[in-house]
Amino acid sequence: QVQLVESGGGLVQAGGSLRLSCAASGGTFTTYVMAWFRQAPGKEREFVAAINWSGLSTNYADSVKGRFAISRDNAKNTVYLQMSSLKPEDTAVYYCAARRGVAIATIHDAYNYWGQGTQVTVSS
Repeated sequence: QVQLVESGGGLVQAGGSLRLSCAASGGTFTTYVMAWFRQAPGKEREFVAAINWSGLSTNYADSVKGRFAISRDNAKNTVYLQMSSLKPEDTAVYYCAARRGVAIATIHDAYNYWGQGTQVTVSS
């Protein structure tokens, strides 16, 4: 059983940056693909970014390409989401997720473990 704890959310002005962190425990971190999803009020949870076990393969939603960067530190059992050039439409609760295996997935049903979420609010 993997436990995921996100941190780093907050309030930021449009154009600003934030870095989210997700600390994992209870499993072998390198056996998991890690991802970030987000959910805005009244909307479905959507894929943001994912990274394979080695960090050499990543995938991004079109809406965040060129602005967000996902990375992982396997020595620290932590995955990060560096968010830059933030827009008001990036406002959402951001969730960290994990799935056992090697293939990156972009649908939330493919992920077995979820964090509690961290709020990101971007003001205009």
